[in-house]
Amino acid sequence: MTLDIHQILKMLPHRYPILLVDRVLEIDKGKSIKAIKNVSINEPFFLGHFPHRPVMPGVLILEALAQAAAILAFDMLGKVPDDKTVYYFAGIDGARFKRPVEPGDQLILEVSLDRHKSGIFKFDACAKVGEDIATEASLMCTMRTIA
Repeated sequence: MTLDIHQILKMLPHRYPILLVDRVLEIDKGKSIKAIKNVSINEPFFLGHFPHRPVMPGVLILEALAQAAAILAFDMLGKVPDDKTVYYFAGIDGARFKRPVEPGDQLILEVSLDRHKSGIFKFDACAKVGEDIATEASLMCTMRTIA
């Protein structure tokens, strides 16, 4: 299954400038997702990170991976978020940054579900530029209903 930006906007509550998934290339329901973030020089964070050598902040690469993980989780559960559902980071383990991500790069977000128990999801995540690993980490996320 693929998702375009219009379908992604229905699945994620994020909006500009923090929506970091542009397209979903494939979802293996309940197992894995492969998505894209097109990195443009027009991203607002490049104004300050760094003006002389623009590099995408590592925390935003992790956020892009978490957003792809959220799409996988919502798809697995057959849910779409509403105004009372939030999807939070619960933990990040083993984050490694192996290559800078620069304007013009296409970030391939690959996330696989490791386990889901008691409302906590654990994912293995990897962001690549071409075949080169840019970032990898284990992510823990949870969905909560708010008042």
